[in-house]
Amino acid sequence: MAPLRSLRELAQGLGLLDEEVEPRGRFVAKISLSVLGRRRDRPDGKLVLVTAMTPTSHGEGKTTTAIGLVDALRRTGARAIATLRQPTLGPVFGLKGGGTGGGKSQLAPRELIDLHLTGDSHAVQSAHNLAAAFLDNHLRHGNALGIEPHTITFPRVLDLSDRPLRNVAIGLGGKENGPVREASFEITSASEVMAILALAGSRRDLRERLGRIVVAERRGGEPVTLEDLHVAGAMAALLHDAIEPNLVQTLDGSPVLVHTGPFANIAHGCSSGDRRSRGARAR
Repeated sequence: MAPLRSLRELAQGLGLLDEEVEPRGRFVAKISLSVLGRRRDRPDGKLVLVTAMTPTSHGEGKTTTAIGLVDALRRTGARAIATLRQPTLGPVFGLKGGGTGGGKSQLAPRELIDLHLTGDSHAVQSAHNLAAAFLDNHLRHGNALGIEPHTITFPRVLDLSDRPLRNVAIGLGGKENGPVREASFEITSASEVMAILALAGSRRDLRERLGRIVVAERRGGEPVTLEDLHVAGAMAALLHDAIEPNLVQTLDGSPVLVHTGPFANIAHGCSSGDRRSRGARAR
């Protein structure tokens, strides 16, 4: 295997300035959103979207294909970059064993990407569960919004496949713990917050989208949003760094942006909105 390219070499090949690249170790970096403004006038490249594929028995699916495709494009002389989602910990520690490709079509550094990378999934989990805590705290402290507890649709999330938590009862143990009600847990990658993170084009856009999340209904049937609960700003603060994509590479040295999670993208078909679609982009 050839040695990995340095972050500086990767960034320069993409036309990035030093101040737009924030290293997070030797082979991973955050890319500043300021790039979107500086390069807005550049012509669009061609997009190849890899989606809706049933993996082979050897696990060759969308990720492996997208990695092999960007490597092949670069070997023909095309300027190409892949954008992929970050693996979720549940399948990584289950039968799947990893989510960064296979054979020679792999991302590097694999062990970092498969696990915590730069902590984006943890930020989503914290932001999501903060909103859930605000919601139950509102019920406990008088319920000024008149929320009907049985209409609450906002679950909690955990980045593990912990089946006993799919459906739970919360608020047990007395009045101090809030009203008793049914609740549920989903995997972090399926969080509505993760889907919004993938779609947001700026931090302001992210903040506004978070505020519009509907979590329950009032007694009269009116929707209750996270803006009503005054928590969207704190959530956006927790996601300040997570909105920036992560720059890594393939074993063949092709640049790759890894961003957001593998389940929330089902809602809109790509890993990171219209600007950072799952697949390979060539110029």
